[in-house]
Amino acid sequence: MTEAEREARLVEIVRRDPNLMQVLRTVRDLDLPDWRLFSGAVYQGVWNDLTGRPVGFGVKDYDIGYFDPDTSWDAEDVWIKRVADSFEEPLRSQVEVRNQARVHLWAPQKFGEDFAPLSCTDDAPARFVAPAFAVGVRLEADDSISVLASYGLSDVFDMVIRPTPKRGKAKGWDAIIAKLTTRWPELTVQDR
Repeated sequence: MTEAEREARLVEIVRRDPNLMQVLRTVRDLDLPDWRLFSGAVYQGVWNDLTGRPVGFGVKDYDIGYFDPDTSWDAEDVWIKRVADSFEEPLRSQVEVRNQARVHLWAPQKFGEDFAPLSCTDDAPARFVAPAFAVGVRLEADDSISVLASYGLSDVFDMVIRPTPKRGKAKGWDAIIAKLTTRWPELTVQDR
């Protein structure tokens, strides 16, 4: 399968997930600056499709990144509340919004690593724990779905989990792998 074919298939998988599409529509209509939905809700949808699991299996949240040069907590909190107020439960509790311009301020404490400031939301996934996680989507104004895959989509579709190049194993790697392989035992884990 070519990268273009993988991207087209990913878009089909996203469109078949009603919760994911509701999140994408709602967030698009809120007009967050430079936003994208990324990580688990995206790649886990592919794994579910590949393994015959139901749509939404294993998805615990919907990670929305956006970019606002105002790195104050108060500015981010406005968006967090605005997005939460746009959903009913259970999505209200599952949609998580974070300003990617602020990541370098709290990442050292949370992840035990220093991160340089980002210049836009699309820079963020390249720092994620595994290339398979470094994927995001956005519903555009014309209803097309744009795809960001910092390392391509082959690891996602091949169900391979490996550390992000140049980063090495992230803090909590073994716990992350244990959770994922419990839900998707078909995964292939590469420790390098």
